[in-house]
Amino acid sequence: MKELADLREEAGRMDAAERALRDAREMLELFGDDPSAAPEVDANIERAGSILDELEMAANFDGEFDSHGAIVSIFAGAGGVDAADWTQMLLRMYLRWADRKGFSTQIVDESPAEEAGLKSVTFFVRGRNVYGMLESERGVHRLVRLSPFDAAHRRHTSFAAVDVIPEIEAGENVDVEIKPDDIRIETFKSGGAGGQYVNKTESAVRVIHIPTNTIVASQQERSQAQNREVAMNILRAKLVQRAAEERDAKLSELRGERQANEWGSQIRSYVLQPYQLVKDHRTNVETGNAQGVLDGDVDPFIWPYLQQRRTLHA
Repeated sequence: MKELADLREEAGRMDAAERALRDAREMLELFGDDPSAAPEVDANIERAGSILDELEMAANFDGEFDSHGAIVSIFAGAGGVDAADWTQMLLRMYLRWADRKGFSTQIVDESPAEEAGLKSVTFFVRGRNVYGMLESERGVHRLVRLSPFDAAHRRHTSFAAVDVIPEIEAGENVDVEIKPDDIRIETFKSGGAGGQYVNKTESAVRVIHIPTNTIVASQQERSQAQNREVAMNILRAKLVQRAAEERDAKLSELRGERQANEWGSQIRSYVLQPYQLVKDHRTNVETGNAQGVLDGDVDPFIWPYLQQRRTLHA
């Protein structure tokens, strides 16, 4: 049923593009060179072009989990309090991006820093092809700005690492088995602003997968049972991603390939001082509208990366 709904949506978008072009053609035939018709004609052509661009990009999402939702984790790196603040800025950027797209989001775990910002945060983004798009954001993001936490107002460089894995729903046919004996479950009091009930009871849950030492947590739900379910979903997704990465590493070794470790590489720089520039180091796409990017305009970096990835795997 989900696949049927997706296909209907795609067919509907193709119909919308066709209608927009038909309306533009009819306006031209009816009014000819009359300049008063130009704005409406241009708007229809632009609307059709935007829809066709989205459909073209959707053709990139042919990976095993591209159509899934995503679980995004952001971790403060080098840079002290500025890095923690940068982590919170990135969270805001991705939440705004998701809101623009009409995707739903859910923060499941966050660890506030001592002075300001976040040490780490994990959240879900749910919608069609979300993982296919956000996979491009995995890696280290670098910020250069005049630090608001420096009394001398000097320029600081800080880093935050973004990790993105596909959301794997319970019951999906994946080659990962979580044995009860392999996990340890701990409970603790929520540290977030979840109200008196949440903060006074041990409703938060931490799950440790002993064989891989994978640790996940959820603390935003009101009940321990709900947090446990969310944490198990995240653990399942992390183990699926781990297995996929191990398979890719073995194939690369057999082929003699050497791939860069994205986790330790700087994929994008956001410079706010002494000039405004956001540059993706993988595609060389850049823009001077840094504030627009931080407000959620991330697509200009996502699409070129997807095109580059498709070319490399063609």
